[in-house]
Amino acid sequence: MLYALLTPLAEFWSAFNVFHYITFRAAGAAITSLVFVWMLARVVIPWLRRMQFEQVIRDDGPESHKSKQGTPTMGGLLILGGTLISVLFWGRLDHRFNYYLLGILLSYGLLGFVDDWINARQRDSRGVSPKGKLFVQFAAAGAMSGFLLLDPAYSTSLYVPFLKHPLFDLGWLYLPFATLVIVGASNAVNLTDGLDGLAIGVSLIVLATYGIFAYASGHVEIADYLRIPFSPQSGELTVVIAALIGAGMGFLWYNAYPADIFMGDTGALTLGGVIGMLAVMVKQEFLLVLVGGVFVAEALSVMIQVAWFKRTGRRVFRMAPLHHHFELIGWPETKVVVRFWIISIVLAIAGLATLKLR
Repeated sequence: MLYALLTPLAEFWSAFNVFHYITFRAAGAAITSLVFVWMLARVVIPWLRRMQFEQVIRDDGPESHKSKQGTPTMGGLLILGGTLISVLFWGRLDHRFNYYLLGILLSYGLLGFVDDWINARQRDSRGVSPKGKLFVQFAAAGAMSGFLLLDPAYSTSLYVPFLKHPLFDLGWLYLPFATLVIVGASNAVNLTDGLDGLAIGVSLIVLATYGIFAYASGHVEIADYLRIPFSPQSGELTVVIAALIGAGMGFLWYNAYPADIFMGDTGALTLGGVIGMLAVMVKQEFLLVLVGGVFVAEALSVMIQVAWFKRTGRRVFRMAPLHHHFELIGWPETKVVVRFWIISIVLAIAGLATLKLR
C-alpha cells in the first residue's frame, strides 16, 4: 500500500524513491510486524486465557510437560495477523508470487485454527482427523502450486545444490512434487513444535536463509553471478518473508521458556507450509533437506519409531519426535532448544555456502 501511494511522489521529492528498494521495505515490514505482535500479545494472551483456549497436553508426553497444561494456544493468530498487516503496508500488491505465498499462509492458518479450536473446546489433543487434515493440506498446496505452474515466468526444471544447471524439466509432474514438498514441510514443522521456542526459533533461521535466496533470485545480476535460477517475481517475496520473521520474533518474546503462549497448529502448520512454498518458488526444494535439517530429523524420528515398533515391538528412541528423546535422556528443555537452534544455524550457513559451490 505504501509502495503504491508514495512512490509516485518521488517525482516531486526524491526521498520517496526509497520505497522502490526491497531492502528498505523488508526492514520496515519486519519492524512493523514485530511491534504489532509484541503489543497485541499483551491483549490477546489474557483474552485467550479467559476464553479457555488452552493447550491440551498429551497423556503419553513427558511428565515434565504436565505443568504446561492450561497455557493459552492459538498464538499462530498473532503471527498471521502481524504478517498480513505488515505486508499490507509494505508489500507490493501487484505481484502474483505474493498472492500464492499468502494463499498458503491463509489456508493452512485456517486449517490450524480449526484444529486448535477443536482441541481447546473438546479438550481433546487429536483435533481434526489426520485424513481430513492431509486432504486440506494437499488441496491447498496443489491449488497454489497449480497457479504457480500457470505463471509464464516460472520454470518446472529441477535444480540441485552444488550444480550450476538443472537436472531435467519435470513439466506437469512438478505439480505433485511441489505439493509434496509443501505438505511435507508443514507437517515436519508441526512435529517440531513441542518445546518452548523450538519450532519458531528454527523456523526463523530457515526463513532468513530463504529470504536471502529469494532476494538473490529476484536480482538478475546476483542470480547470474551465483548461477541460480532468476525469477523477477521472487525479490518481492523478501518483504513477505521479513514480515514473517518480524512477527515470529515478536511471538518468540512470549513463547520463550517458560512460554506464556503456544503457537498451536495455527502457527506450526502455517510456518511449515510457507517454508515449503518458498522452497518451491525460489527453486531450492532439495536445499530444504539441508537448511531445514532439524525439521527433517524430527519427521524421520517419528517415521523410524513407528515403523520399527510395528516391526519389532521395540523403540529406537525413548520417545519421538526427536526433541523428546533428548529430554528423556536428561537434557533440560532449554538446552535441547538452544542446541537445536545452533544446529539449525550451522545448517543454514552450509545452505548459503552452496551459493558459491556450483
